[in-house]
Amino acid sequence: MSDFPWLTTLWAVPAIGAVLVLLFPAGWRNAARIFALVVSLATLGVGMWLAWMFQPGGDHFQFVESHEWIPAFGAGYTLGLDGIAMVLVLLTAGLVPLLLLAGWQDDREVGTGPRVAHYYVALTLVVEAMVLLSFTALDILMFYVFFEVMLIPMYFLIGGFGPKTADAAMRAQRSRAAVKFLLYNLFGGLIMLAAVIGLYVLTAREQLGANGGGTFDFRIVMEAANSGQLGAGPVVLNALFLGFMFAFAVKAPLWPLHTWLPDAAVAATPASAVLMMAIVDKVGTFGMLRYCLLLFPDATATYAPFICVLAVIGIIYGALLAIGQTDVMRLIAYTSISHFGFIILGIFALTTQGSTGATLYMVNHGISTAALFLIAGFLVSRRGTRLIAEYGGVQKVAPILAGTFFISGLATLSLPGLAPFISEFLVLMGTFTRYPVAAIFAASALVLAALYILWMYQRMMTGPVKPGNERLYDLLPREMVVVVPLLAALLFLGVYPKPVLDTIDPAVTRTLTTIGQHDPVPAVTPEASPTGGNK
Repeated sequence: MSDFPWLTTLWAVPAIGAVLVLLFPAGWRNAARIFALVVSLATLGVGMWLAWMFQPGGDHFQFVESHEWIPAFGAGYTLGLDGIAMVLVLLTAGLVPLLLLAGWQDDREVGTGPRVAHYYVALTLVVEAMVLLSFTALDILMFYVFFEVMLIPMYFLIGGFGPKTADAAMRAQRSRAAVKFLLYNLFGGLIMLAAVIGLYVLTAREQLGANGGGTFDFRIVMEAANSGQLGAGPVVLNALFLGFMFAFAVKAPLWPLHTWLPDAAVAATPASAVLMMAIVDKVGTFGMLRYCLLLFPDATATYAPFICVLAVIGIIYGALLAIGQTDVMRLIAYTSISHFGFIILGIFALTTQGSTGATLYMVNHGISTAALFLIAGFLVSRRGTRLIAEYGGVQKVAPILAGTFFISGLATLSLPGLAPFISEFLVLMGTFTRYPVAAIFAASALVLAALYILWMYQRMMTGPVKPGNERLYDLLPREMVVVVPLLAALLFLGVYPKPVLDTIDPAVTRTLTTIGQHDPVPAVTPEASPTGGNK
């Protein structure tokens, strides 16, 4: 492959774009938005080029770049892509331009001030750059740094750029939600930092670094972990695993560490909430697949049943709480808790089908949640309320909005023919081969999902037009440009997921083979033949 630093270009384009947009004069609000959109499209172009050049059956990590960073500590600037990271890079690069278009509103959407648009789009581009760095980092310390740094711009997007309101109580609630988001994730990151330091100490003791010291190179540590060269007992390795897992479980989020998500989702603008749920939170589940499994294979096998139990609880809990919501945006946020439970269940089922389904679920959840949350946001911005009871008869005055909302809702409940169905089916099938009881309980959420989605649609979109809804208008051309690609992706991946699965499968198979996990062999009971023998 070319020696050109494509992965550096991938994250540097939005990072440099964020700096440049801040240099625009204060009055250039639309110019700032247009420039940010062009930058995000350029990032998507780099991502698509990487996908075109990526070889699913090739080296484990491709487009590798490696340079010294802090040689005294064995930390390097090391980047690389595997199939799992590749599809998440495409998800990130593909969603950000749509989110910038979805948030293309004036002061009523992102606050007031002469440079507010500049700050808003710059923060969005910074988050994109940090996420892309996290997906491509092959240095554990570098991953940790950007895993934490992305919290800062996300905090300001939640707390400083929520929907404009004159209600002081609502502004205070938004600030509390942003602080809660930051504190939860910072605490998880501090626990992970202790585990990162502990892992470095083990590599230094075994002199795994190039200079006979420690190292943060993920590839070296992974090889040592899976060949038993870390020289630590199960107690130490289990503790380190839990340190990484705790941080990822907060970010993902996994029940019962989920409580920050609904508050943050309704406090932010719809575009920022989607950026958080569909992109940023995926770093948590990605970290589970890459770091928890590959660095701590024995601890993963030890704690997998317990984590699967928490995932199943999260699946059912999120669905049940979604049913009881009166706030449409909070309802959709609780569905994400349920969906993240499916992703984590698939990862820790430790089967090829489960892990492949979980990775595909990350992509499909990002698309379906973006579609449903953004369309709901368009509706709320028209009506001025998030209360489900205030709606009714919307399909009569805004049929395209109601129709696209319905299709997005059907995708969220994993209707066959739409993208999430394939991933959810793979997760359940892969889980059933190892943990059949967990799969059966998780499958009950399919009924619950149908209940909360269809009931929400019935209350909001059907029936007579309620007072205040008669002035609602249908999707604008800009909004259609946002929604149509999302719905097209849901339909395409629902019918033909092969291109994505072909990229994911080799990486998942290599991951499970590396940690010594193999798919369970189905037990076959011999049947008696008519002559009295066995078949």
